[in-house]
Amino acid sequence: MRLTSLISFVFDWWHRAPWGTWIYTFRRGEFVGDDASGNRYFHEKKTPEVGRYHWERRRRWVIYANLADGSMVPPEWNAWLQHNADVAPTDAPADHTWEKPHVPNLTGTAAAYRPAGHVLGSGARRAASADYEPWQPN
Repeated sequence: MRLTSLISFVFDWWHRAPWGTWIYTFRRGEFVGDDASGNRYFHEKKTPEVGRYHWERRRRWVIYANLADGSMVPPEWNAWLQHNADVAPTDAPADHTWEKPHVPNLTGTAAAYRPAGHVLGSGARRAASADYEPWQPN
């Protein structure tokens, strides 16, 4: 590991999983699978006794490949993380050929959607039949 990578790993905690998550993953985590973006998914090795409350379930978490952004998690993995699916997508892959590929939230980036007439976009907005006319005092 290069020195710059090590320094980035130690001090760049807001872009990646913090130290506590890495230690918890090493001690108690079991690898479940990864997605096309390279995010890695884990759950606790020890299976807790089945309880009535949500905190008595087996914990699940993700370690992001790049920037820690929740919109980078595909829907099938998000369902598994939220305990809406009992089986991980790697164990029961779904054949949804009708689905579009997952795209993260692009708001705030150069690739964000900008309608015609937007200040940062190109072109001009179409004229509307009920365009705004400011009030003018007499």
